[in-house]
This record gives sequence, C-alpha cells and structure tokens, in this order.
Amino acid sequence: MDSMRRFNTISEYNAFNKNETKHPLISVVDLSKADPRQGSRMYFGFYIAFLKDVKCGDLAYGRDTYDYQEGTLVFMAPGQVAGVNSNGETYQPKGYALAFHPDLVHGTSLGRRIQEYTFFGYQSNEALHLSGRERSIVLDCFSKIDYELERGVDKHSKRLIVSNIELFLDYSVRFYERQFITRDHVYQGVLEKFEKLLNDYFASDKPQDVGLPSVAYCAEQLHLSPNYFGDLVKKDTGKTAQEYIQTKLIDVAKEKIFDGSKTINQVAYELGFKYPQHFARVFKKRVGHTPQEYRSLN
Repeated sequence: MDSMRRFNTISEYNAFNKNETKHPLISVVDLSKADPRQGSRMYFGFYIAFLKDVKCGDLAYGRDTYDYQEGTLVFMAPGQVAGVNSNGETYQPKGYALAFHPDLVHGTSLGRRIQEYTFFGYQSNEALHLSGRERSIVLDCFSKIDYELERGVDKHSKRLIVSNIELFLDYSVRFYERQFITRDHVYQGVLEKFEKLLNDYFASDKPQDVGLPSVAYCAEQLHLSPNYFGDLVKKDTGKTAQEYIQTKLIDVAKEKIFDGSKTINQVAYELGFKYPQHFARVFKKRVGHTPQEYRSLN
C-alpha cells in the first residue's frame, strides 16, 4: 500500500471519491463514482460505515488483514486507520459509505448513545456479514438520509437525518446479535477458552507479577477486539466480561481463604492486589462479608 491518506472532513472524503458535498457534516458516499485506484491506508476524522458490494482486495486494519467479501459492513470511529491492500493492482471501488462527523450528533439522543454502539471499536475481521434482506434495510436507511440531503436544509432536516442514522445503527445492533448466533462456528468455544485462560492465569505467578487480568488482556489472548469479546461474553452469559472476571476472582479467592496456612494479606497478593484493603472491599461488595469474616463463617 502507498502512503497514508488523511481525511479530517467529510468534504475531503467526498472529493476523493468524486461525490458532491451536500452537507458539511454527513454524506452517503457512492463509491462507484470514484476513480479506479490502488489500495492505500486511510485515516478518518469522523464516523464511517462501509457497505462493500464487490471483492476488492484485503482490508487492512492495524497489523491484520481481512478478506473483504461483498455484503459486509465495517464500522470505524474517528481517529481510526484502515485501508485496502490490493496487492499493487488497480480496482474500481463499489458500494456505499455513510460518513458523519461527531459535530452532527452533539446534543442529540444519538450523541448521548453513540458509545453504546460498541461495533465502532471492533476489528475489521469482526465485520458484519449481511443477508440480502438486511442489506436492503441498510440501503433503505442510506436512501432516506440521502433524500434529506437532496432536499436541502430545513427545520426538520437534522432531526430526520440523525433519526435515520440512529435507526441504521440500531438495526446493526440487531444484525450483530443474529451474527453472534449464526456465525457461532467462527468463534466456537470462546467462553470455554476464556474460562481456561482465567484458570491458567490464577494458577500461575502472573497475578503477582502482572496484576489482575483485564478485559483487554483476555481479548488479546483470544485474538478478539475488547469490544467484540465483551459483546460475545454478554450475549452468552448475561454478564459483562469484567463481571465474569470478577466472579472468577471471587471463586478463586474463596478457595484460597479456606487455606488456613495463609494470611488474608497473602491471599490478596497472590490474587494480584497491591493493597489488601482493596481486596477486602471488592470481596465484601461481592460476598457480603470481609475475607476474614468469610473464613470465620466456614
């Protein structure tokens, strides 16, 4: 890939793809209007969702590449870098991109909820694979947004545009939940691997050397993004990944507390707590008793 292209504004991205700028903060970009090009890395200063219609090379994201098939949606938040590795070949982009600047949604219900759409933090190999019907729904949302942009701005424009972005994102949440089920074979055994990872972690010296395991650490070990990993765990267990880790921590703590040869302070250090008082607070919050009280009860 050649040097990185930077797009800080919607108009810059429109110009690159030979699309008219109808609104400075949002665009439904028809990628087929762009000139044929070779792959490149791109930085985006705004939210963007790509709906690809053809195979056009491998999508590069960080150090990883993803076989970018037709009918996939990829989401990126401001500040992220991605690109297409076309292996030096020229290709004609096709499909659509919905690009909108954070300033568009400030002060709206979407602005207050935007962090809930965790797929903006997924890796490219966690793209959303759409069915034909789902693709039609996505394109319908894009069409309604573009209709409002064609009309010109009036007192209803912003509310209708933002509402349709929110509708598109809410549908994407539903489609991802469907994908967690229908593509279960891709991530089969994630929960079992997560459980084994935690068991091995607490059975090793890592808690004393590294500290308590984080969601990001577990996700990295399982080759998933923290957001996608967290959503998978929540879907399967009803708990957040952090809650799951804390549950495992308390289970291990209870076993260690039964060992009367160890002081409570030793148990705390073995679990990865720098300060025994922190361990005591966490334990009491989850169990209802301090570690010492729990030992006395049993």
